[in-house]
Amino acid sequence: MRSATKVKKDIINACPGLKIIGRGGVGMDNIDVEYAREKGIHVISTPASSSDSVAELVFAHLFTGARFLYDSNRIMPLEGDTNFEGLKKAYASGTELRGKTLGIIGFGKIGRSVARIALGLGMRVIASDKFVGNAEIRVDFYNGQFINVEIVTEPIEDIFKHADFITLHVPAQDGYVIGSEELKAMKDGVGIINASRGGVIDEVALIEALDSGKVAFAGLDVFEEEPTPAIQVLMHPKVSLTPHIGAATLEAQDRIGTELAEQIISLLKTENN
Repeated sequence: MRSATKVKKDIINACPGLKIIGRGGVGMDNIDVEYAREKGIHVISTPASSSDSVAELVFAHLFTGARFLYDSNRIMPLEGDTNFEGLKKAYASGTELRGKTLGIIGFGKIGRSVARIALGLGMRVIASDKFVGNAEIRVDFYNGQFINVEIVTEPIEDIFKHADFITLHVPAQDGYVIGSEELKAMKDGVGIINASRGGVIDEVALIEALDSGKVAFAGLDVFEEEPTPAIQVLMHPKVSLTPHIGAATLEAQDRIGTELAEQIISLLKTENN
């Protein structure tokens, strides 16, 4: 199963022969995990397989926001032939990612994959995680060379204070990670990316911050009201949008299938022994 499928008590009870529930991806908030395990059913996921795919999408949104692609791709077809010089001037104040500070909230496998790309781009990386104190990030290059960079996690308040761009990689939870107060604590002109779970950002507060200029742009792959996102979010001129495709690459699908198969084989071998 993937993220859109829900395996709750009714499904579990309807499948008396069920032995394993395999989640192709990371978060398992769409599964009644505790109930399944109480009934002796194995629940597995593939946290390693899609990390790089999600991380690359984060940077697709970051580059899009830093260079106004979210807007220019909408306006160029309408005005490119009549207002080329005007648009050229309008989009001439983009920023580079190199040398900027990227704040990563949630420093698990995906957060660390994001850190690798950021370090390769020459960004300063700061991170916050309730359960991770520090992590050594290995940045590999095409010719076999690599560097190791140790990152010590910081309080989330420091992320809000110092980051030029913020990306979230946290599981679904009660309440917002970023609401109106957190937005006020951020640097003016911050860019925010959410490719984790809908509902961890207060979208009403985010729209207000985009309108005021507090937030320069947002990149959203997930939404509070998924699969019917709020029209105010979908139509906002400062939001880069994708329909929950973080892990949806051909390479990730292959890795997910292989990882699930290997885990299933291992579990069944253990059970049979």
